[in-house]
Amino acid sequence: MAVHISSPSHSISFQSHNFPHRFPTSSPLSLSPGSIKSRTPNPRIKKSLGFSCRSSNEDFYIDAPESVGDGFSFSGGKYSIGDGTSPADEWFKKGKFVKAHPVSGTGEKAKDPIFGLTMGGSSQASADLFRWFCVESGSADNPPIILIHGFPSQAYSYRKVLPILAKNYFVIAFDWIGFGFSDKPLPKNGFDYTLDEYVSSLESLIDQLGTSKVSFVVQGYFAPVVVKYASSHQEKINDLILLNPPITAKHASLPSTLSIFSNFLLGEIFSQDPLRASDKALTSAGPYKMKEDDAMVYRRPYLTSGSSGFALNAISRSMKKELKNYIEDMRNTLMDDSWKVQTTVCWGQRDRWLSYDGVVDFCNNSKHRLVELPMVGHYVQEDSGEELGQVIAGLIRKRSFGIS
Repeated sequence: MAVHISSPSHSISFQSHNFPHRFPTSSPLSLSPGSIKSRTPNPRIKKSLGFSCRSSNEDFYIDAPESVGDGFSFSGGKYSIGDGTSPADEWFKKGKFVKAHPVSGTGEKAKDPIFGLTMGGSSQASADLFRWFCVESGSADNPPIILIHGFPSQAYSYRKVLPILAKNYFVIAFDWIGFGFSDKPLPKNGFDYTLDEYVSSLESLIDQLGTSKVSFVVQGYFAPVVVKYASSHQEKINDLILLNPPITAKHASLPSTLSIFSNFLLGEIFSQDPLRASDKALTSAGPYKMKEDDAMVYRRPYLTSGSSGFALNAISRSMKKELKNYIEDMRNTLMDDSWKVQTTVCWGQRDRWLSYDGVVDFCNNSKHRLVELPMVGHYVQEDSGEELGQVIAGLIRKRSFGIS
């Protein structure tokens, strides 16, 4: 994979999968994955974010329980319990639940909107705070990076990025509410899946993780949500890396592969199809060819309970209504002189959903770095996870070494 990094006055090039590199020696942007082999702990970074092991505060940090099928599911939940050796089981074992963001609503039992059947336990909202499935890697003594998946996806998409960054960072990847193994309440039963709710819930999660400074990597259609949060919390953020974000006016409409989930009745039906909701969504966005073992991880939530599909339907409707305004807000934020966070846009140029037209102009006008990834698509971390990990490591500012 060839990578080109540009800024108003500097460029960085990577070539091939092993990333032999050419860096201008005079450029302050000349960062190499190999240049950060050792470090001293940053005194401004907390020693632990709290969920790398069982916390003394049992109300907020808990071990992830077994993945048990329940409630409404077209598959009957038959794939929900494995023998413990599947990739989905192995990934699930790596995670912890972090409780954050208060549950709203009346507390009534959720019922599926199609047949009116009462949903099972894991489809009900938690009694107090939502449970977020998080996977962490690396030493808690190192600067933290939070990897944020796109729509629709899971933290699992960063599985190949985590070990690369964990060599020098404390890395956290989480599932958004409604996705993966996090809580998936039905709309009107604690969470309505509006973009404003995602902003406030992200704030709750970051506060609960307890870090004062963090770097964000966010992919795809959740980028405007993260920028909205970041606009009010710049003091908490070291660096922001956006992977194929919807950033131009042309990006305001969801591709047909995703917008179909927002359709009346048809959306409810298609969102319950694991192949359409996971496999097709991921593989139609670029050149990524999914292995069956990986596909089963993405299918697992949809095979376990209908709550995943109902959440997908709800967030699709919210995206369809709110995305245009959120993109406009994101553009204004990133181009405003008050924005001080080091920001990079990484763009997989084989993205079949979002056009590259206008991205270069935006980065030039906003003076943000642009990393061009010619051989990958919308889900950059899926197409080339190891290489992306090295690119991220080379981009993120090392404050303890005075590199900017």
